[in-house]
Amino acid sequence: MADEQNALVPVEERVVDFYGDALTAVLVEEGVRPEIYVPLKPIADYLGLTWGSQYNRIQRDPILSEAMRSVFVTKSNPERGGRPDMAALPLKFIPGWLFGISVNRVRPELRDKILRYQRECYDALWEAFQEGRLTAEQSFESLLETADPDVVQAYQIARAVVRLARNQVLMEARLSGQLAQQQRQLAAHEVRLEELELTLGDPGRAITPAQATRISQAVKAIALALGKTTGRNEFGGVYGEFYRRFEIPGYRELPARRFDEAMAFLADWWREVGGGGDAPF
Repeated sequence: MADEQNALVPVEERVVDFYGDALTAVLVEEGVRPEIYVPLKPIADYLGLTWGSQYNRIQRDPILSEAMRSVFVTKSNPERGGRPDMAALPLKFIPGWLFGISVNRVRPELRDKILRYQRECYDALWEAFQEGRLTAEQSFESLLETADPDVVQAYQIARAVVRLARNQVLMEARLSGQLAQQQRQLAAHEVRLEELELTLGDPGRAITPAQATRISQAVKAIALALGKTTGRNEFGGVYGEFYRRFEIPGYRELPARRFDEAMAFLADWWREVGGGGDAPF
């Protein structure tokens, strides 16, 4: 668990009477929105579980171990081994921890209690902050059964409207994400199309690296053939004449449309200096 100096400080604490067990939940301002954290050791004690074993199990879980934090809990019960800084999980991860407890491996007298925690603990702690309820003795569903029919109908309509609005927000978010992805893909396609057009459609584009290599090999063959006659290094002279003939600053700048013309010129030159036969390039 994180040390005391790194413990989160709650802005609000609430204790819920969960069928006789006093469960503490705290509200922490973490990141861009508040988060409800629940200390774990008191729950483990209520369920008759060894806290050390549960702590180690959480540490082995990549999701739970990453989510676990140390929080200051001033309402913890010292008689049950409580302390101000306690290991806690965000409320949304509590079911993940509880459902990792196998009821088939605990004492028979604890099974019903563990099952009740697995079924109802999350709702009871959530309602403590959302609806102000601090007891799990009477569920909200049971209250609906005895409420005025008009009130129940209004509540059900309100829930349907909220659910519809939520689904609409989620759908728009998904559509927005899909649209953004499609726009990125379209932009990438447009870039590749422009590159292709520049490569295939621009009459002034330069030769490819492979074509440049063939020209370099031709120049080398001609320079070596000339050098055998003159006894000098003729590379500079051959390149210079090639540049003047095609009016370019370097052979890599030769327009692609003139590549065949350039190779024919170099082949004729190679035969003139005594190469004979087919050019070796």
